[in-house]
Amino acid sequence: MMENKKQIANVAASPKTGWTVRESVAEKSQNKKKIIILGIESSCDDTSAAVIRDGVLLSNVTASQAVHEAYGGVVPELASRAHQQNIVPVVDQALKRAGVSKNELSAIAFTRGPGLMGSLLVGVSFAKGLAAALDIPMIDVNHLQGHVLAHFIKESENDNTAPPFPFLCLLVSGGNSQIVLVKAYNDMQIIGQTIDDAAGEAIDKCSKVMGLGYPGGPVIDRLARQGNPEAYHFAKPAIPGYDYSFSGLKTSFLYHLRDWLAEDPDFIKHHKEDLAASLEKTVVDILMNKLRRAAKDLKIRHVAVAGGVSANTGLREAFKDHARKFGWTIYIPKFSYTTDNAAMIAITGVFKYADKEFCPMEAPAYSRVQ
Repeated sequence: MMENKKQIANVAASPKTGWTVRESVAEKSQNKKKIIILGIESSCDDTSAAVIRDGVLLSNVTASQAVHEAYGGVVPELASRAHQQNIVPVVDQALKRAGVSKNELSAIAFTRGPGLMGSLLVGVSFAKGLAAALDIPMIDVNHLQGHVLAHFIKESENDNTAPPFPFLCLLVSGGNSQIVLVKAYNDMQIIGQTIDDAAGEAIDKCSKVMGLGYPGGPVIDRLARQGNPEAYHFAKPAIPGYDYSFSGLKTSFLYHLRDWLAEDPDFIKHHKEDLAASLEKTVVDILMNKLRRAAKDLKIRHVAVAGGVSANTGLREAFKDHARKFGWTIYIPKFSYTTDNAAMIAITGVFKYADKEFCPMEAPAYSRVQ
């Protein structure tokens, strides 16, 4: 600032000569070691690596696995084999795109769990080997915590779009549907979660029954844009508190579809857009009703969404609608940060590195939340 212009130099006495040493702020900044974190994500079927320097994202590289489409879901054995093939080139590309040498890394952050054990072991083992070779610390990251903290990824030094603490985060994916009260990066409380199927899981299963392929989320999203969301009505289970349930919705959808197909074998072909739109609306309504209640009860107006289902157009529009109606300040991630990615692992590593929360070499991967 203007009043600090006179303080551009620090003066100290040299212990050897007694001479006065003057170091400008700019020189001191240049001499300060930059904190560079390599993030590695391998919890399911995406192999990803990212590099963050002083909190700013430099690269985020992801290799997806198309092999699972033929099976209608992720095959764990095939996923782990593909990770073994992808991990080295993905990390190499992340470092090259960031313009960073592996010898410049300050630490390696990696997904320790939850996820598929075979997939996790590839990323965990690689992180341990590279950290040991470079003699730098490791930082273990909870995959779900990473999704929430994806909102703190900075793409430039002037990026100030992160939510303030505390805020609510709706974390929705193929395996999780949770409402999380986020008080700090390391203080997150799950106040509501699914007691059976997750939202993304329900969508994928309904899509599979309709013969639309896997993953079903993007297909349902695309078709829903062309359909009538009020065409059909499906069950919305009434669960106490802030918890969710999607098994009832899935069962309702299947039974209705069975009856309609009995009358018209080509029913799906003729009405798939309306089916997709009505299914999407029901899922979004269930999610937003509980989130709206939690925000009201806790008197919190900063509300975020994260996870793979946060890419859904209907859910994003619902967030914007709630912002207008209820005065929420909303935080919607870029599409590249909705699915599993290493940038969210790296930014979590930045927080933990600042607090020196390092991981011992013997720490194992875990498939379920501990």
